[in-house]
Amino acid sequence: MLMTFINWILAITEGLGYWGVFILMTIESSFIPFPSELAIPPAAWLAGQGRMNLFLIIILGTLGSLFGALLNYYLALWLGRPLVYKLLETRAAHFLRIKKEDLERTENMFLKNSRQAIFICRLIPVVRQLISIPAGFTRMPLRPFILLTFSGSFIWVVLLSVLGYVLGANQDILMKYYHEMLIILSIVGVAWLSFSIFKKKKKKKIMI
Repeated sequence: MLMTFINWILAITEGLGYWGVFILMTIESSFIPFPSELAIPPAAWLAGQGRMNLFLIIILGTLGSLFGALLNYYLALWLGRPLVYKLLETRAAHFLRIKKEDLERTENMFLKNSRQAIFICRLIPVVRQLISIPAGFTRMPLRPFILLTFSGSFIWVVLLSVLGYVLGANQDILMKYYHEMLIILSIVGVAWLSFSIFKKKKKKKIMI
């Protein structure tokens, strides 16, 4: 059953090609929940078999992530904070499994250190899709938003590509390393943000 599902994913990925990688990563980076491990590792495994190009997968996967993040940014900017939070109480939001608590947690992280949060949160599950929303609420300048989103997304896509390229044929090992990678990235991300917030508060006290 598992191998049938894996072969189905690989067939879809190969059929969609590079633009399929772009579209799937755009969806994954927007408000629609779609796991990036179903987009990048299968394509990277196909690259390992000589059926796709790894460099193009990484570039288009990163650009897809950036495009999806920009969609969230502009939606938040146009709709505004009150309406976005009101929409999270609808059935559609519950169906898409978008929780108000997750957005509140992400927004708090952003408000404490906006630039570092944009970069680090692209490497942390759940919040990576939501971090663009508070950036839109606050009308964060586009240039740093794009640069930090692209950088964080690039690292994320490269990590998934390496896992897929090396371990894609063995899904059990792939998922094992994938979950371990998520735990490590989450710990490092939270530690980095906590340290930067502590450093910022300490600097303010010295100035006072």
